[in-house]
Amino acid sequence: MDWIYLMQTVVLGIVEGLTEFLPISSTGHLIIASDLVDFAQSPGADTFVIAIQAGAILAVCWFYRQRIFRILRGLFSEPVEQRLAVNTIVGFLPAAVIGVMVAGTIKAYLFNPITVAAALVVGGVLILWIENYQVKKQIKPRVLTMDDMTWKDALMVGFMQCLAMIPGTSRSGATIIGGLVLGLSRKAATEFSFFLSIPTIFGATVYDLYKSRDALAAANLDGLLVGTVVSFLSALFVVRWLLRYVSTNDFKAFGWYRIVFGLLILGLGATGAVEWRDM
Repeated sequence: MDWIYLMQTVVLGIVEGLTEFLPISSTGHLIIASDLVDFAQSPGADTFVIAIQAGAILAVCWFYRQRIFRILRGLFSEPVEQRLAVNTIVGFLPAAVIGVMVAGTIKAYLFNPITVAAALVVGGVLILWIENYQVKKQIKPRVLTMDDMTWKDALMVGFMQCLAMIPGTSRSGATIIGGLVLGLSRKAATEFSFFLSIPTIFGATVYDLYKSRDALAAANLDGLLVGTVVSFLSALFVVRWLLRYVSTNDFKAFGWYRIVFGLLILGLGATGAVEWRDM
């Protein structure tokens, strides 16, 4: 057993769990972390970055297990549960269709620290601008809870989610901030982002594992299991924390973090302090 490899997967599992549901891009952080811990050249490294997200999804399923059971029980009898189930599927469709078409190209050309850094900075600026604009215009949310959303709201959030196919953009950032722009309250946007992550990331994980099944046969599957478990535990903590955070705070802190982190990545590469791949 390669203990160095296992320690690398533990680190990446922590990074994935802590960043998956924050608007700072988990995939982007994993790409950076992979370079820093010398994991990027390991067999199936890019697939590992995708597959490890399964742990974070299991954390959401566990956290919302009672609501998920209510949806399953009321799927054919309860209008509220039916609406949420339909909205989740509708929101998932844009990423499912577009993702299949562009996933290979994105992994081939955009899975590198420079793309991540640029997306982090641009996304951070957008978060700050949107937050300041909403305060300046005193915009009130049109949709207060996740259960008040229409299928059109869900579809628009789904298209926003497609922006997150670019590493460094952040799936949660695109859906939560996009939801705010569309008129959702912070809690509604955050909770729907959690629910939307279940089919989206689960589908992306299964699809990527299938496409990379030959590479996985030679990879260290023990490391993938360890990373997934660590991701589950750390993500469970973040889900609980973020729901409390959004009840009394905006997302400006995450915007500033993205800008500083993105510029730091570019600065380290430009000065030669760190040799990023493809720089």
